[in-house]
Amino acid sequence: MPERNPEERAHSFDEVNLGYTTQLAILEAQRCLQCPRPKCVEGCPVGVRIDEFIAHVSDGDFGAAAAVIGQDNALPAVCGRVCPQETQCEGACVLDRKERPIAIGHLERFVSDFVRDHDVGRTVPTGTKTGKRIAVVGSGPAGLACAGDLAKRGHEVTVFEALHQLGGVLVYGIPEYRLPKEIVAAEVDRLGEMGVCFETNVPIGMAESLDDLLESFDAVFVGVGAGLPRFLEVPGEHLVGVMSANEFLTRVNLMGAYLADSTTPVYDLVGKTVVVVGGGNTAMDAVRTARRMGAADARILYRRTEEEMPARREEVRHAREEGVAFEFLVTPIEFRGVDGFLRSMVVQRMELGEEGPDGRRRPVAVPGSELEIPIDVAVIAAGNAPNPLIGRTTPDLEVTGRGTLAADVETGRTSKKGVFAGGDIVTGGATVILAMGAGRKAAASIQQYLDSGEW
Repeated sequence: MPERNPEERAHSFDEVNLGYTTQLAILEAQRCLQCPRPKCVEGCPVGVRIDEFIAHVSDGDFGAAAAVIGQDNALPAVCGRVCPQETQCEGACVLDRKERPIAIGHLERFVSDFVRDHDVGRTVPTGTKTGKRIAVVGSGPAGLACAGDLAKRGHEVTVFEALHQLGGVLVYGIPEYRLPKEIVAAEVDRLGEMGVCFETNVPIGMAESLDDLLESFDAVFVGVGAGLPRFLEVPGEHLVGVMSANEFLTRVNLMGAYLADSTTPVYDLVGKTVVVVGGGNTAMDAVRTARRMGAADARILYRRTEEEMPARREEVRHAREEGVAFEFLVTPIEFRGVDGFLRSMVVQRMELGEEGPDGRRRPVAVPGSELEIPIDVAVIAAGNAPNPLIGRTTPDLEVTGRGTLAADVETGRTSKKGVFAGGDIVTGGATVILAMGAGRKAAASIQQYLDSGEW
C-alpha cells in the first residue's frame, strides 16, 4: 500500500494510506490461489465472500466485486481501512504460512473507493415493503450493519443517534488520517439511499425510553457501544492535563480540532510532552493525534512488552515512523501537579509473571523501581465500559455484572421482549467488524421474531 511520507504525515491529518492504483489492485488480486475452501471467508466476522470478490478484481470487474462485498458488508470502505485483518481474514489466508497474505483489506478499500469515485456498481435494494418499523439505537458499526440488513428486507428503519454527527465511534473515536469523515458520511448516505432514516441529537434513555420506542416500533436494536472510559484509579487523575482517550479523540474529531483554522478547546500541545497510557489501537490513535497537534515528545507507556500489545502492527509501525517513542514494562502509579495542573508522573517498572485467564502473562511490579518524570499531558487509553444510560432507565432489561446488556451472542435477544442488542454494549470494547457481525446476527433474529411473534 502506498503511504504518505512519515515526515509529512506526522504534522498532517491527511490520510496516511494512499490507496491502490487499478494496476496494483489487479496484481494483488492475481496472487490469490482461489482455494476450494477459502479460510479467509471463515475468518471474516460478517462472512464476506472474499474469494469471489477478489476473482472479480483480478478480472478488472470492480462493479461485480462491489456487488459481492455489498451483500454482506454495509460499510466496506470503513472496514477496508480500520479492521484488524491480520488477525481475521488475512490471518487465515494460506499464503500467510510462507509469505505475505493477500491484502484483503486493501483490496476491499480499493473496490469501495473505486465504485464511489466512478459511480459504478452502486445498486439500491428495492425489496417489497413489509410495513414493519424497526428502531436502531446508536449509529455506530453495529447499528449501521443491523439497519442495512433490515432495510434490504423491506422494513422501515429509523436510527437514533445521541450525538450531532452520525457514525458513532467511527467519527468520534477514529482519527481523520486513518478514517476520513467523508468516507463514513458516504457510507451513511448509501444507507439513506436504501431508505434508512436517521435522527441525531436523540439520546435514548433521556429523550425517549425503550418503552416509548416499543409503542411506535415493532422491534428495537440497541447498539450504543462502550463509551464510558476507564481510568487507572491512581492518585492525581483529577489534575488538569489528565484525560481519557475518549475525551481527547472526541474533542479532536467531533469539534474539528484537527482542522487548520480550528479554535476547539483542546490543550495546546505544541512543544509539549504527551504520554499515552495503553497498548491498543485507541492508544495508537491518541498518541499519533498528539504528535500531529504539535507534541514534541509523544510517548506510549505500556505495562507489558511489545509482543503483548493488542494494537495492529501497521499502526505501531506508522507511529514509530512518525516519531512516537515506546516504553514497555512500565506503568503510572501517581500523577503530580502544581495548583491543580499536571506537572509530572511517578512510574514503576514491571516484569511479566504467570499467565492470566486471557493467556497473557500478568505484569508484576518491580519493588523499588519508582521514577518521577516531567510531563505536560497524560491520556489514559485503558479501555472502556458500556454506556450505562439505557440499562439504568429500563428496569426490566437485564444487565450483567460488567455493566453490559445481557443478550444472546448469536441472536442478540435480551430479557425484554422486542429488544435486541449487539456490539460493544454486549461484549465490551471490541472491533468494528465484530460489532458489525453482531448487528447482522441481530437483524436475522429480528426477522425471525417479526415472522413468528415468538420470544
